[in-house]
Amino acid sequence: SPQVQPFLPQWLAQPKRVQKRIKDNLCPISDVPGIHPRLLKKLQMNGIESFFPVQAEVIPAILQSASNGYLLGRGGYRPKDICVSAPTGSGKTLAFVIPIVQVLLDRVVCHVRALVVLPTKELAQQVSKVFNIYTDGTGLKVALITGQKSFAKEQEMLVQKKVTGYCSLADIVVATPGRLTDHINQTPGFSLAQLRFLIVDEADRMIDDMHQNCLNQIVKAAFQGENDSGFNMLFQRTKPGPITAASSCSPQIPLQKLLFSATLTQDPEKLQQLDLFQPRLFTSVYSEKNRDGTEAEQDTNNKYTLPEELSQCYVPCDLNSKPLLLLYFMLKMKFTRVLCFTNSREASHRLFLLVQAFGGVTVAEFSSRLPPNERKRTMKEFDQGKIQLLISTDATARGIDVKGVNYVINYDAPQFIRTYIHRVGRTARAGTAGVAFSLVLRIQERRFLRMLRDAGIRDIQKHPVKGNSLKPLVQQYEAALCKLEKTVKDERAQKRA
Repeated sequence: SPQVQPFLPQWLAQPKRVQKRIKDNLCPISDVPGIHPRLLKKLQMNGIESFFPVQAEVIPAILQSASNGYLLGRGGYRPKDICVSAPTGSGKTLAFVIPIVQVLLDRVVCHVRALVVLPTKELAQQVSKVFNIYTDGTGLKVALITGQKSFAKEQEMLVQKKVTGYCSLADIVVATPGRLTDHINQTPGFSLAQLRFLIVDEADRMIDDMHQNCLNQIVKAAFQGENDSGFNMLFQRTKPGPITAASSCSPQIPLQKLLFSATLTQDPEKLQQLDLFQPRLFTSVYSEKNRDGTEAEQDTNNKYTLPEELSQCYVPCDLNSKPLLLLYFMLKMKFTRVLCFTNSREASHRLFLLVQAFGGVTVAEFSSRLPPNERKRTMKEFDQGKIQLLISTDATARGIDVKGVNYVINYDAPQFIRTYIHRVGRTARAGTAGVAFSLVLRIQERRFLRMLRDAGIRDIQKHPVKGNSLKPLVQQYEAALCKLEKTVKDERAQKRA
């Protein structure tokens, strides 16, 4: 039976297209209109001479939507919300950091005016780092709220109590959902009444993971006026509605939502929950046209974009040969800078111990088992090339910009297409080449290929490895297995002790 096409709202059906090919479409930073000379200088000092396509499109769009200053402008003008769907590694962070810092440059009083919500601590750290670079010397203050510091310490970063009441110490807050919600509910004086930008990064995950509640709380907090001071009464925000004489006589600070994701959902009902205002969608997820202008047949349902420079392979195998295949790639094929994914923390840890017991490979694990400072150190050592194999779970790796990954290995085949996209997107970033290998059990093969095909991904090569190639590893591998069992026993005993 023919598939029923869901009715897409106009903005989803006809988005603004952003070029996929990063390298061929770099745009010199001085060609993007409206960027403050101070920020241009900062970009150059950080070695950025040109913008990626997504940055060249989105930066001017955000700047333009704020060209009337913070307050609602003439004729009740209100900025449109912006959604950006672009592959991993295409430079989304800078696309919102630059315009937000610029719009806030001339603020007089410190209030929380930009709030960035991210699903993991690592991502939040990464984003706050970028904000710190570009706010340096501007007087704008950035607070990172992820629960890595004590609640009281975070409160001290957010608000200060004065005789006249509370004042904000942050212009820009970068936060994870849980911790942010706690501050909204428990930190006296923490106010979002002046919030101008709400940025939701990795938006699909934020909608999926029941973080929806967090987003609702933010919006509620943004529309709650604090009735204790006359100033705020004057600027009391009302939920957007039809423009009337009464509603347009007092200026209001608009709340603009900016959503970013590699896999922005096409599900109108999910997007409905976000309550977007006349949204504009920028996407580099689209099908190529044939020369005569018709859609290229195989591409019409291509909902996801992968980095242009990525090669994909899969290796059909059975359960017992999986560890051998990983060792074969590392030791015989001499893979370097490899990020390897498993489907669980336990699998990750076991595989790490096994490779360690086998020897000959500098390996580390990267999972929520480890304290943040250890994760940081591991990342640094991987960056420096001291670690050649990093074994990770999905939660930890989502959105992380690991420098210079040459290979991604899906040790366990991912169950969902989105997981696949995010994993393989850790390599081939910013226009460099990268390879993704998936180890696929023979019983999974059909389902795995169908999952990719349904998403319009057809350029994956079958890459069988002959049993004979693995034979030389077997003896040492069996010794390593014995070692592993002993280590696991010891660890369990330690836990009980």
